[in-house]
Amino acid sequence: MDIDQFKSDHAPTETDETFQLENSYALDVTVEGSVMAKAGSMVAYTGDLSFTGQASAEGGITGFIKEAATGEGTPVMAVEGQGHVYLADERKKVQVLELDAGESVTVNGEDVLAFESELNYEISTIDSLAGSFAGGFTNVYLEGPGYVALTTHGDPLVMEPPVSTDPSATVAWSGTTPDVEVNTNLSDMIGQESGERFQMDFAGEGGFVVVQPYEEHV
Repeated sequence: MDIDQFKSDHAPTETDETFQLENSYALDVTVEGSVMAKAGSMVAYTGDLSFTGQASAEGGITGFIKEAATGEGTPVMAVEGQGHVYLADERKKVQVLELDAGESVTVNGEDVLAFESELNYEISTIDSLAGSFAGGFTNVYLEGPGYVALTTHGDPLVMEPPVSTDPSATVAWSGTTPDVEVNTNLSDMIGQESGERFQMDFAGEGGFVVVQPYEEHV
């Protein structure tokens, strides 16, 4: 293809949507005020924007993504001003959800890409998974109205409870709360600590669970 066609085929989409997928791996966020994004996820931006790392959980934003190697929180950043910011995370696929008032979703902290700053949120840790994940398994509860973008390795599988999942492959859930079980037989078979030693059991009706075809050891 010639240069003009290449530019045309891959140019950003003109849209009024707040969160717009440019392709499977890149998210275009229209910023008019502020949004929250995973630190390090900005690949480009236009307009007059500033990026501020959030340093304390007490301030409301940080530390919800845990790194197994250090046990330290990886902060998100506040993107403020007027313009467009383009976000991506290691070629993971981007999934955009629009939450209505009262709707909520809980997302694995590692898989949160961005969310509107107006969303109500709460950071929590499943300490019973500390044997498999340093610092436990940290997730973010987000309540609408507003947009949230999450990332998955490959195409997600969305299942209804009752279902049991591997914590390393579990991305998000809504309308249900997991109980953590230990599979001692599997642990003995493998002969070492493994994410598969644990399982998250989701029960109830009306909710859903998002898993990915990949075990994310963080």
